[in-house]
Amino acid sequence: MQINVAQLLKEPIGSFRHYQIAKTSDLSSVSEGSCQVEGEVKLLRTDRSILASGTLMTEVTMLCSRCLSPFNLPLTLKIEEEYFPTIDVVSGAHLSVPADSSDLTIDENHIIDLTEAVRQYMLLATPMKPLCRTDCAGLCPQCGYNLNYGPCNCTVSPVDTRWVKLRELME
Repeated sequence: MQINVAQLLKEPIGSFRHYQIAKTSDLSSVSEGSCQVEGEVKLLRTDRSILASGTLMTEVTMLCSRCLSPFNLPLTLKIEEEYFPTIDVVSGAHLSVPADSSDLTIDENHIIDLTEAVRQYMLLATPMKPLCRTDCAGLCPQCGYNLNYGPCNCTVSPVDTRWVKLRELME
């Protein structure tokens, strides 16, 4: 997801461009499998940088934290990142990047690479304990059978007498 911004860097402050991001599968560094990202990104020329903002949609393959089954999780990423040029587009002189900025820069060929920003936003949008569905029953603690397919044939273990009063409260 690379965009050439040389012309935008030559334009006055406030100039902008809209870019459609088509389904891109060249993001092997973003996720473990093939990852397709699509959406729209707006690039805005500021006094010192290019501000990239937009909404991207993707779908990642995850493992359910209860039943360990793989499932596809749709993610909507609202990105907003500032990219600083490292080389002046007119003179070719090296520019210093502000110390308070992130590591997102415009390279010497005046190209913005959105891959790292998308990777970071995907990590933030991914839940810590992903579930294939909200009512996932998980695995049987004795035999490991996936309880989403129905009950297993395990015998119910005897109830600890210390917890009988608590069980009565639940019923």
